[in-house]
Amino acid sequence: MMRKILVVEDDAASADYLAKGLAEAGHAVEVAPDGREGLFLASEGIFDLIVADRMLPGLDGTQMVSAIRAAGIATPVLMLTALASVDDRVDGLRAGADDYLCKPFSFAELSARIEALLRRADRAAGEPQRTRLIVGDLEIDLLARTVSRAGRVIQLGAREFSLLEFLARHAGQVVTRTMMLEKIWNYHFDPGSNVVDVHIGRLRRKLEDGFATPILHTVRGAGYKLAA
Repeated sequence: MMRKILVVEDDAASADYLAKGLAEAGHAVEVAPDGREGLFLASEGIFDLIVADRMLPGLDGTQMVSAIRAAGIATPVLMLTALASVDDRVDGLRAGADDYLCKPFSFAELSARIEALLRRADRAAGEPQRTRLIVGDLEIDLLARTVSRAGRVIQLGAREFSLLEFLARHAGQVVTRTMMLEKIWNYHFDPGSNVVDVHIGRLRRKLEDGFATPILHTVRGAGYKLAA
């Protein structure tokens, strides 16, 4: 199946190499020579996948991807880079890239990674959107943003609701403080406070006071788990 792929690459020879190879694989390819043009084209939302260099003039690849995600565009992004350190890869992934490929690379590996990202996107598009999360007798309505347990409505603040939703999406799994700081508070570092524990304590009281069984469990030395 032909896919529309945006290549954002400032090196003309590399851009031509990528565009030619992807076209030969049956895809429709458009090339942007810098991050600003890449962001402009990506914002149209017409591409199935974006292949972007990390080091771009005007707006680098990480900034471009962050702006794409901030605009609510979920197009899969494969980032290419000559920066091979773990920190560089982590920065790219945290910015919103879906995969990372270090230069030099083989076109066969690039093609395989593109196919994997497109399969993942196709599966996500085919799955019905979940509007309710249920854990035991706890029910969360994501559209109405309401919570009830055993039929009793539980009033939560916006942050508490986001925290509960995150825990419910990982029901039965241990969720660490670091995961919650990054997802709920957008902290990519430890602020040295007990903000997570304070919010968990408040949430636990609302979910468990008046009920016979606990549902929000502390896993000592690891984090927390929502489980019936």
